[in-house]
Amino acid sequence: MIGGIVMSQSNLEKQETKLKALNQKIKDEKNKIEQRLGKQIISQANLDYANLSNDQIKLLVK
Repeated sequence: MIGGIVMSQSNLEKQETKLKALNQKIKDEKNKIEQRLGKQIISQANLDYANLSNDQIKLLVK
């Protein structure tokens, strides 16, 4: 019975590793989308990256 428990634990650890990798992949994809969206908004609004301060960004968001 102990062998089965150890194998189940090993399988759970493998699944947990896969889940963590999948969650990281999802996070990375979200970041890519957010970056592309931000670039499109800046482009469409004819904004200049060099002139955007944090305060100006916050005002634009509102």
